[in-house]
Amino acid sequence: MAQGTVIHVSPEQPTYAVCVLGTETKLDVYGSAPEGCTTFGIRASPEVVVDVTPSPPAKRNPTGSSKWPLDPGLEVSLGVRAASSSTGDQKVQISYYGPKTDPVQALLYITGVEISLSADITRTGKMKPTTTKAKKNQRTWTWGRRGQGAILLVNCDKDNPKSLARDCMDDQVQDREDLQDMSLVTLSTKTPRDFFAKHQLVLHVAKSEMDKVRVFQASRGKQPSGYRAILGPQHPSHALQLPGGQQSTDFYVEGLAFPDANFPGLVSLTVSLLDTSNPDLPDALVFQDSVAFRVAPWIMTPNTQPPKEVYVCRVFDNEDFVKSLTDLAKKAKCKLTVCPMEESMEDQWMQDEIEIGYIQAPHKTLPVVFDSPRNRGLKEFPIKCLLGPDFGYVTRGPQTGGASDLDAFGNLEVSPPVTVGKKRYPLGRILIGDSSYPSAKSQEMHQALQDFLTAQQVQAPVKLYSDWLFVGHVDEFLSFVPAHKKGFRLLLASPRSCYKLFQEQLKEGHGEAVLFKGISKKRQQTLKDVLSNKKLREHNSYVESCIDWNREVLKRELGLTERDIVDIPQLFKLRADVSGTFKAEAFFPNMVNMLVLGKHLGIPKPFGPIIHGRCCLEEKVRALLEPLGLHCTFIDDFHAYHLRHGEVHCGTNVRRQPFSSKWWHVVP
Repeated sequence: MAQGTVIHVSPEQPTYAVCVLGTETKLDVYGSAPEGCTTFGIRASPEVVVDVTPSPPAKRNPTGSSKWPLDPGLEVSLGVRAASSSTGDQKVQISYYGPKTDPVQALLYITGVEISLSADITRTGKMKPTTTKAKKNQRTWTWGRRGQGAILLVNCDKDNPKSLARDCMDDQVQDREDLQDMSLVTLSTKTPRDFFAKHQLVLHVAKSEMDKVRVFQASRGKQPSGYRAILGPQHPSHALQLPGGQQSTDFYVEGLAFPDANFPGLVSLTVSLLDTSNPDLPDALVFQDSVAFRVAPWIMTPNTQPPKEVYVCRVFDNEDFVKSLTDLAKKAKCKLTVCPMEESMEDQWMQDEIEIGYIQAPHKTLPVVFDSPRNRGLKEFPIKCLLGPDFGYVTRGPQTGGASDLDAFGNLEVSPPVTVGKKRYPLGRILIGDSSYPSAKSQEMHQALQDFLTAQQVQAPVKLYSDWLFVGHVDEFLSFVPAHKKGFRLLLASPRSCYKLFQEQLKEGHGEAVLFKGISKKRQQTLKDVLSNKKLREHNSYVESCIDWNREVLKRELGLTERDIVDIPQLFKLRADVSGTFKAEAFFPNMVNMLVLGKHLGIPKPFGPIIHGRCCLEEKVRALLEPLGLHCTFIDDFHAYHLRHGEVHCGTNVRRQPFSSKWWHVVP
């Protein structure tokens, strides 16, 4: 609620004060009461509203005037119904009475003014007249469908392609499109013509917030070149030069920083009215009005959201892979963007380099690429090829080395919307891989990345155990696919399921069926050889225990049951990493590491045992997923990806349609 000062009156001389429309100003009638007086009465101009609480009048005269006891417990407040046309044109007379004294009068001359900050606190995408109740609460920001409070976007795109940096990095308005990324705030004033000769309005933010927000004011017309930055880094306040009379001044506010460990995402924009009438004294604070903003969080999209655009790198030996992906994208009616060799620098791991999410305000939604700190060959791709008009960019973590395998974004996934007990997660929950416990050889996602993801609040992260894997990413053992009823299924890699399938085929007399048939420079193995390999059995028993641990975590944290989980047959093998620690990698192409484009799945071709002319692994996966309404396409990624410790999902990325649910409706 806007706040005014306390008015003290005196019988010795008239008092002059300012009252702002929509506020209650306290009137001190007790502190200056003449000696011997025990009651008081008040008369006021028609445009002045007087409220005395809590007691009823001690005496009501036939004339209609009232008297109240001079009790310190009484509170007298004043309000005005309209702005004054001239200074002091609204009058209040306080009369003091005593049993042995003549009535004494104190005169108060009020100047009524309108000073009001307005923003889209109802989150409709439009500036609407604010109700008195909403106006009182616009200093606070609340979550939920009935919540209120304005929203800021971090202006992290680059509307002028020729610009050297993101729009939030400069203090210029590039064009009208740049203004669309900002939130409108309007300052409405109505005062006597000469009011600002003795008063000053100052717009300001807290010093602790000045590097989180920038405010522009139109200084000449409505052209982009006419917008001047008045608040921002190193500039927490600005004295406004406004004429008297009725004015409406627009400001455009852009976010400069996402919520993070040291920034909860809340910013308040305040206007203060100062009395500057006495040059020999410091300026006196008369009134303040504030609007609370929350910076929109960065939001991830799960596999269940419709795909809009697929990204893949062209490298020297993946021409057939790209062709297969082109065909799949056509089936899914999805745009395909191929990063050329000169841009990819022979780094085909598109999933590890970036994660494409979005930010949203009621008036604007734009995709934002989150750039991982791995910084290999694709380091420049998100900046050169994605950042641009209405496509934002953000990064976190060490930028000069020190990143681990767990900092790549194959280790960053998000579930579809879930309900856990009575707690709803309408935007799903972020999933990151971690070590089981800290040790000299263990890895974990960089704390700066974890802090950033947690600070967004709307997709509360869940830690999974992934450091048992050679690469260490959660996408090596899980995926989500759309399905009817619950809306999705969780797919988990399952050695147990694979051994069961192979055992069934052995019993049916297919022990001589060959794996890896048609793969050059790869030793073929029979189904019987695989089943009799004791060391491989031991490896997969260990892997199964690691996946089972995650299975229970996922069931608990996502509110899942066994019916929501589909086991995808998969075998792993252990190999020593650079530290000598044995970790797991896929024995044959890892089918759970798939590309999900709506109902169309791009699954790594496993090259499993051929039985009756068909791969029994492919047939099993079709039998599991096609009843869910999904279409399975198996893509050969063996040489270009699998032998380099990755698969289809690792080599691709997808920009997806934002959620229909609004993040501000979430209650974290």
